[in-house]
Amino acid sequence: MVKKTDRKMERTRRHIRVRRKISGTAERPRLCAYRSNSNIYVQVIDDVAGKTLAQASTLDKEIKTKHSNKAAAKEVGALIAKRAMEKNIKSVVFDRGGYIYHGVVKELAEAAREGGLEF
Repeated sequence: MVKKTDRKMERTRRHIRVRRKISGTAERPRLCAYRSNSNIYVQVIDDVAGKTLAQASTLDKEIKTKHSNKAAAKEVGALIAKRAMEKNIKSVVFDRGGYIYHGVVKELAEAAREGGLEF
């Protein structure tokens, strides 16, 4: 009998596999993306200290698009880049969270790059 694949578990496995290789430091923190069906969340994390340095999501008041789509991802990417630049963070390691680099995740990353973050 063929079992149905659990997509959430597969994404979690991919994320764990990637997290073995990348880690954020104070000089180059990790830009971690999470997308749900309704919202997009992004954090800039220093894994050594265990601190979140900056965050942005579609729940913020500055974001006009309140969905999990490409337009919202562009806004969130620009906002996280702005907030990171305010804290003198210019270079980050991008953690796509086990998601395919396509669609919403790609738009988020490109908007963050246009905002001045280097990765």
